[in-house]
Amino acid sequence: MPNLFSCLMKEEWRMHSTMFGSVSFALFPVMIFGIVFMGSFLLPLLSAAFPAGDLAFLAHATFLLLGFMVGGFGLLGNEMMNRRFGQASLLVYSARSLPLSERSIFAHFVVKDIFYYFFLWVLPFGAGYIAASPFSGVPLSRALLLLLTLSLSFLLGLCVVFLLSSLYVRSKTACLLAVVFLGVAAGIYTFWSGTNPALLFPPYLLYSAFSWMAFLATALAIAVLFAASVVLFSPEGRSSARTYRRVLGRLAKMLSFLPDSPIVAKDLLDLARSGIGIGQTLFSFLIPLVVIWFFLSLLRGSLPPHGLIIIFSLTTGIIASTIYTWVTEFDSFGPYSCLPVSVSTLIAGKMTTFLVLQALPAVFIGTVATLSSGPELVAPVIVLCLSISVYAAGVMAYLCGLSPSVLVYDVRVLITYLVLDSVALVLLAAVSFANSLYAFLSLFLLVPAYILVRAARARWDARDPAGI
Repeated sequence: MPNLFSCLMKEEWRMHSTMFGSVSFALFPVMIFGIVFMGSFLLPLLSAAFPAGDLAFLAHATFLLLGFMVGGFGLLGNEMMNRRFGQASLLVYSARSLPLSERSIFAHFVVKDIFYYFFLWVLPFGAGYIAASPFSGVPLSRALLLLLTLSLSFLLGLCVVFLLSSLYVRSKTACLLAVVFLGVAAGIYTFWSGTNPALLFPPYLLYSAFSWMAFLATALAIAVLFAASVVLFSPEGRSSARTYRRVLGRLAKMLSFLPDSPIVAKDLLDLARSGIGIGQTLFSFLIPLVVIWFFLSLLRGSLPPHGLIIIFSLTTGIIASTIYTWVTEFDSFGPYSCLPVSVSTLIAGKMTTFLVLQALPAVFIGTVATLSSGPELVAPVIVLCLSISVYAAGVMAYLCGLSPSVLVYDVRVLITYLVLDSVALVLLAAVSFANSLYAFLSLFLLVPAYILVRAARARWDARDPAGI
């Protein structure tokens, strides 16, 4: 139904352009193009530290991660079609009132999102590299091939997580068994062959040695994964009712030692009862980071002895900062507007929930450090990870308030976010490479994080709550 797809694309444009302007939204891919175009001239300098093959490998890993981060459609399908998009997107919700099947509408919605992310991220990245190829000495054919294989990396990551998240909604046990099976298979392959399974990543193999048969096989695998995901998709609990005990008051009392404990209790209950908390942990945190570990481990020879765990700690910190989007994604100020609750109070409560959930990345990075580098690095990498996470979340709260998932597509917001985070990441990586104990210097980031959160509360209190 081309008309449905066209209307969904127009609706996506309308939602974003009305929030921060058509020009600003349209300039987003132009910004990505410009960053990559200018960055391509630094390739000779980067090649001195990392071989060209390693840089290409990291590029494919990055777009695989992008696919992972946006591919949880099966998990969020019920929320999209009932709660969040029931308010903001009448087209997706039309399955409730028009003779259109939920599966058909949702399949169009997913395809629309694929095009949306492709034109916002993948195509501008590849186009910037292609435009710079005459000046950087890269053959045009290789630049075009990189655009193709990066697109396949994005689609493969998206479809794998789409399938797993759809299976998770159907049967959590089956999904967990599938994840365990994949993990065990990767471990057995690594043990018996002595080869990192990340080297078998099909898009990277295509970039290294292109063949039409391998391309068709990869494209067919992506198509099969997507079709299976759509078939398995189902809005959970559509025809059933669930009852829960009244535990908000008791939970808020248990958490009374925390500021804004009722908001924290509500957030934790929302995450638990919707199933999104466990699903987000699996699909937006654990799986991406485990895969990234396999990719980063191939760079061990180009890094100092403790460099791998430092880089992985920084990566974990940035991904852990997105937990702030978990607690704000399906909650807006609107339902609170009739209560004596200000925007600043809500932001403070969300930040407290975020800090409580930082136990997850702390345990994860501590376990990885113990198993891979020894107990002497556990404390430095945990401090480094959590400091980066809190600082990045503070930047996010100041720039985006309660809408980080949407406002990140404002060019000015993203540029500011990237600059503020990149400066901190580069400086901490440099000093931590010299001595792992210097990772404790990351604690100084808590000062600007605190200032940013206070400034965020004042800034968004002064804004129109309807615009959040």
